Amino acid sequence: MTFLQLIDCRTDRFEEMNRLMDTWAEQTRGKRTATHEVVGRDRSDGAHFVEIVEFPSYEEAMRNSRLPETDRVFREMVALCDGMPTFTDLDVVRDETFNAETMRRFYEEVAVGGDIDVIDELYIPDHIDHDVAKEANTTVGRDVLKADVTRWRQAFDFDFTLDRQVAEGDTVVTLWTWRGRHRGDFMGIAPTGRECTMTGTTVCRFQDGKIHESWWHYDIPRLMRELGAEASA
Repeated sequence: MTFLQLIDCRTDRFEEMNRLMDTWAEQTRGKRTATHEVVGRDRSDGAHFVEIVEFPSYEEAMRNSRLPETDRVFREMVALCDGMPTFTDLDVVRDETFNAETMRRFYEEVAVGGDIDVIDELYIPDHIDHDVAKEANTTVGRDVLKADVTRWRQAFDFDFTLDRQVAEGDTVVTLWTWRGRHRGDFMGIAPTGRECTMTGTTVCRFQDGKIHESWWHYDIPRLMRELGAEASA
């Protein structure tokens, strides 16, 4: 079970503490069991800090605390604080990644479901889109994205299988498999009725809960071969 440790402290020497944590990260490289760290400053009290450290389990957290580097850094950290830091140990009982859920809505509700207006909920107006299949690889705007989805839906009956999603910070990476039947004109190719399969990866950068920028990488040469044509630039 994922385990979190909350460290609550007060200090007027945060820059020194920050350098100390950088030193600990360098010294414990390859040995530490912590997987994620976030430090927050209290907006109403600039000397109040909360550090959240994530571990795969409580047992791994205890292994981490027994590292000699961890013990040494803790003693130095206490010397920088106004009083003894407090610790709260938490077992994670719910973990939601909302950016990944937003990305899934695009595939399920927009691409497959056909609700183009949902794009307005998910993307900023001047969304930047990078698409390897386009002659102009970078385009801007939700209207461009709406036109792209409409074009694909007119050319194919298709669905997506989301093989894997990885969310880190403001970025979500989705590995997907697309399967479709060619029923309309696509890149100058008349309908063939063929069943096609394509794999790809989409990287999306989020801000304030909406998608600001996207990168699409997918096997367009394979799709064109399955349609009986060679991919064109």
